[in-house]
Amino acid sequence: MELIVLGANGTWPEEGGALSGYLLRQDGFNLWVDCGSGTMANLQKYIGIGDVDAMIITHEHADHCVDVYPLFYARYYARQGEDHMPLYIPRGFGSRLNGLLSDESVGAFRKGFDVREVDPGDEFDIGPFRVRARAMSHLDLPALGFRIENDGSSLAYTGDTGPTPELVDLARDANVLLAESTYQDGDELSSFHMSSRQAAEHARDAGVGRLVLTHILPTHDKAASIRQAADEYNGPIDAAVEGFTVEVGE
Repeated sequence: MELIVLGANGTWPEEGGALSGYLLRQDGFNLWVDCGSGTMANLQKYIGIGDVDAMIITHEHADHCVDVYPLFYARYYARQGEDHMPLYIPRGFGSRLNGLLSDESVGAFRKGFDVREVDPGDEFDIGPFRVRARAMSHLDLPALGFRIENDGSSLAYTGDTGPTPELVDLARDANVLLAESTYQDGDELSSFHMSSRQAAEHARDAGVGRLVLTHILPTHDKAASIRQAADEYNGPIDAAVEGFTVEVGE
């Protein structure tokens, strides 16, 4: 299972950067997970627009979802892709998605995408992947983290979340934990985002094989985030940047 980072900036992009988005590839199947601004441009460095086989969106905040609209326009109106592409979203997010579409485009969106609403605890297959959803702690939103598995390899991804035991359960013994790490030591912490240190504590408690920090604020030094995480977790630690690639399970 290959993980490619399309965007990793937290909340807003640094110069030349993109917001949250990741491409998972296995046996020719392309799964796009979160699609913040700038990620569709980066996606096309690796695959064509019509080569996206399915998409997962973790929650409704714009820095994780806005590129679903240009993807829709390109695939549906410019015919750069087949209709009914599976799009997995938290239950209740569908009406929000419609809010930025014209009345005509709402119907077209539902033809271009096969929208499938997901509840915490759901398990389902997407192409070669087995996917499990868990509720994360992010304000009062329906926000999901996902565990994605294939042939013994496993990736756990938080989306956005504050500290929660649900994450330890989701990431238990995963090869890779891709964890939001917005804050650093000295920041005012919140209940709906994690620091790199908190992400590392979850990685340690879950016994994951590798920790990849993401959603770091552009004003923060990624090397400092890694150092602080290393105080709590002894395994390999990386900070995600656009173009970072890892073979999950190797």
